[in-house]
Amino acid sequence: MEKLVIIPTYNEIENIKAIISAVFSLNQGYHILIVDDGSPDGTGKLVEQLMLEYPKQLFLEERSGKLGLGTAYIHGFKWALNKGYQYIFEMDADFSHNPKDLERLYLACKEGKGDVSVGSRYIKGGEVLNWPMDRHIYSRGGAIYTKFITWLPVKDPTAGFVCYKRTVLESMDLDKVNFVGYAFQIGMKFIAWKLGFKIVEVPITFQDRKTGVSKMSKGIILEGIIGVLKIQRQSMFNPQFRKLNSTPTLN
Repeated sequence: MEKLVIIPTYNEIENIKAIISAVFSLNQGYHILIVDDGSPDGTGKLVEQLMLEYPKQLFLEERSGKLGLGTAYIHGFKWALNKGYQYIFEMDADFSHNPKDLERLYLACKEGKGDVSVGSRYIKGGEVLNWPMDRHIYSRGGAIYTKFITWLPVKDPTAGFVCYKRTVLESMDLDKVNFVGYAFQIGMKFIAWKLGFKIVEVPITFQDRKTGVSKMSKGIILEGIIGVLKIQRQSMFNPQFRKLNSTPTLN
């Protein structure tokens, strides 16, 4: 077992069967873990049915209630480490992340120089399709704000299409990562960078969802703004960062 794609879900019944099929149709040995937050639309029930079709590739962890994206990924990371996976991916269920790009992220870590690979909208070759202007402003502005506060050298710090080597997640105290949305994505990259792991960005085309309802909210945006300040402050007092002698690097 080498590659696991973690897909958090809440009311994704319109997308979940297609996204699972798209990943498995790559025929590249990916397994999928769905972390469902008790979707009232029956997403979890549908995944249970699909598990009969993919008994050794598809897995489901069901949680009671909408507990948030960040905690879903932390739950998935712990599950993946316990099962022995070597490369662990974050990916959305709504096809905003193209499953065909999974292999590019994987190779950037497997054969490239990355410990973490990020599907980036904001490096050369990356782009965003079908976003309203306010989403562009929030995302671009968030990237600039994050770099100004933290100096994190990632052009797309809020990106949610990511591959981690097992060693990166093993080195983190995952129980102390408690953000939900934008701040969670920034925080994970910031911690990896501070711990001396190498982050590489891979250009992707991000396409806004065509079906289902976006989970973006003013609360998630506000958490991102405040969370960046918390991330920087906490890093100043975190002993695990001060123990490192190596300088974090990024290409």
